[in-house]
Amino acid sequence: MKKLGAILISAGKITREQLESALNKQKKVAKKLGAILIEEGYISEQDLAKTLSQKFKVPSIDVRFEDVDRKLTKLIPPDMAQRHQVFPINKRGRKLILGMVNPGDLVAVDAVEFKTNLEVEPVVVTFHTMKQLLEEYYPVTKEVDRVEEKEEEEEEFEFTSGGIEDVFVGEEDEEEEEEDWRKEASEKPVIKFVNYLISSAVKKGVSDIHIEPYEKVLRVRFRIDGVLQLVSEPPYRLKNAISTRVKIMTGSMDASERRLTQDGRIKIRVDGKPIDLRVSIIPTVFGEKVVMRILDPSSLMLNMEDLGFEPDALRKFLNAIEKPYGLILVTGPTGSGKSTTLYSALARLNSPEINLMTVENPVEYNLKGINQVQVNPVIGFNFAEALRAFLRQSPNVILVGEIREIDTASIAIRAALTGHLVLSTLHTNDAPSSINRLIDIGIEPFLISSSLNLVQAQRLLRKVCPKCRRRIETGETDKVKLLNQLGLTDDEIRNNEIYTAGDGCQLCNSSGYKGRIAVTEVMPISMELRNMILKGATTDALRQRAEEEGMRTLRGDALLKLKEGITTPEEVMRVTVEI
Repeated sequence: MKKLGAILISAGKITREQLESALNKQKKVAKKLGAILIEEGYISEQDLAKTLSQKFKVPSIDVRFEDVDRKLTKLIPPDMAQRHQVFPINKRGRKLILGMVNPGDLVAVDAVEFKTNLEVEPVVVTFHTMKQLLEEYYPVTKEVDRVEEKEEEEEEFEFTSGGIEDVFVGEEDEEEEEEDWRKEASEKPVIKFVNYLISSAVKKGVSDIHIEPYEKVLRVRFRIDGVLQLVSEPPYRLKNAISTRVKIMTGSMDASERRLTQDGRIKIRVDGKPIDLRVSIIPTVFGEKVVMRILDPSSLMLNMEDLGFEPDALRKFLNAIEKPYGLILVTGPTGSGKSTTLYSALARLNSPEINLMTVENPVEYNLKGINQVQVNPVIGFNFAEALRAFLRQSPNVILVGEIREIDTASIAIRAALTGHLVLSTLHTNDAPSSINRLIDIGIEPFLISSSLNLVQAQRLLRKVCPKCRRRIETGETDKVKLLNQLGLTDDEIRNNEIYTAGDGCQLCNSSGYKGRIAVTEVMPISMELRNMILKGATTDALRQRAEEEGMRTLRGDALLKLKEGITTPEEVMRVTVEI
């Protein structure tokens, strides 16, 4: 979400110096940035409302006191209305028309939607009008102030109370404290909050949810298109109740254990759709951090043409997986789409005549017609043990979740050399460096040379939002300089429609990006490359030869996506490097 100051600067309403002056003043007084900008005379109320209305494509309205429905004011608590500067204007079915000073405040929208269980439709209201409405319908009383002061003093006391007896909590006290958390975790507000987080994340296409405790702050972030975004700051006192609730939902975690890491799974339905969540909890200095990774079977793309392969790269990859034996490696960091690529390959090979088996940790998606096995290191059932058992099951195609040590690598290569097609993943920066990674693990070069069919490296690039993207013009010096750094000539810039992210819109959640696409580096192992591997060639020498044979690097593939108007130069620079 673009911040208010950046929006006003890009619209030419204030200068950078005025923004810095207002921000410096904000550090000394507890006021909203917009209010300070108006007080300082940098912008008028009407100008601010009009700019935000145009930016977020929502109407700006003038609310009269006689039009206010007092019943609606009960939907939002006074502290929430005051904190987020929001006011309920009208209600149409399941839609709440919400007056806002800043309609781009997604945290406020999410908080109101969660509290009211209604869909928020924002409208812009001026600071002066909002102040009058809040003073009239949501007054801050001295009694409320005293309660808040008391709560702050009590919370501070928990951190500052001395005495060694306060540090070492007895078993009886700890059990009583845990019972309180269990009680809170089973109460409706906490249950409703966790359910809302999950359903909201699924609807927004989030890949994982992060619930993170800091000193006196609990925050929730969603990873959307590979980038984390802050969405909520729930009450700090609920941090233990929320983590306990998540543990209870897994059905396998110890709700009373707060000192060790724990892993589990949650299976639920959102709008009738089955959703699988992988849960990881680790103890931090200020409490337990919870990460829930969302696995939505309906979002799994099994059509390789949709993943982002350029036609020549796809042809090379398909040629490799259609061979009856050999090893295929897909490399890249965590979250680069390796599993999706391999599942797509399996879906293409899947037929009643072929015995396909996978060993994974964990099994992310269930694929019909494929025998999937999950490792269990606790009882000694690891990748190597599973592979040894596989070879007694007469498989045609084997998927190994990951190669990271010599036992798994040796058995996988032996399988590839004895008539099986083996697919696996490896953590390397690019395709050519995979060879030296296997040698580092302990595999002899002659085994790599004779077993390896293809190595593919990949990353995920964010796609620019098609609705609010902005074409880069040749007169934009900074943008053209960036494109030149990426290797594009002035002619290429003129002759291609190259875009940068716009100001954001409702389609892209004000981020400027919508969805992701894979960029790939596909390296088939030719006879020349086999000979070079056998002779111990360096990574640079292998890369040079592969490029001579037609391999397009990750940066090269990303530049193609840039020229096609799919992504932005900033995203190419963020995700890929020039080698």
